[in-house]
Amino acid sequence: MTGAPEPGSGDEDDGDGGERENDGSRFDRLPPSPEERRVAGRPTREEVLEWWADRYGVPRETFAEQSFWEKGSGKIWAFAGESPSPVAIEGLGLTFLRTRQEYWKPTTNAVQRFGHTATRNVIELEKGEARAFVAGHDQAIEWDGDWGYLIAAHDIDGLEPLGVGLYLHGELRSQVPKGRRREF
Repeated sequence: MTGAPEPGSGDEDDGDGGERENDGSRFDRLPPSPEERRVAGRPTREEVLEWWADRYGVPRETFAEQSFWEKGSGKIWAFAGESPSPVAIEGLGLTFLRTRQEYWKPTTNAVQRFGHTATRNVIELEKGEARAFVAGHDQAIEWDGDWGYLIAAHDIDGLEPLGVGLYLHGELRSQVPKGRRREF
């Protein structure tokens, strides 16, 4: 074993043994652990799993079938399958997480797909609050939990995640993308 990762297992070497730069035109699989990281600032699979578990209480096994990929700077995608790494295509799975900012931010896609397993930092909205949230409106709501990015949910037939909200100073700010907002 040379110490280089197996093809398709994470950050591949650039061919001359040096570190690679992030290439926004292709998907690169996240390395499994910090020891295998070759691109500075790129998160690892381990860090992603730990963040979801710590922030939202999502069990690590929830993502057992997912591989994680970076395209662009800090734009993480989840893919239920395998592919060689790197791969130059437009999309791979679903947008999942933004990591190259002060606070990591889950995407609406990720929250709607995996948020039902969350046990922390889930704000349950009443019917009117849920309607305002999916319409993209900010609203004053009491919350005694953590500030920052929360999973906004509503009891439909069990608690269902609606999307990502940013909670600051007594206000829940809807992060529902403009193209997905709906008035009910």
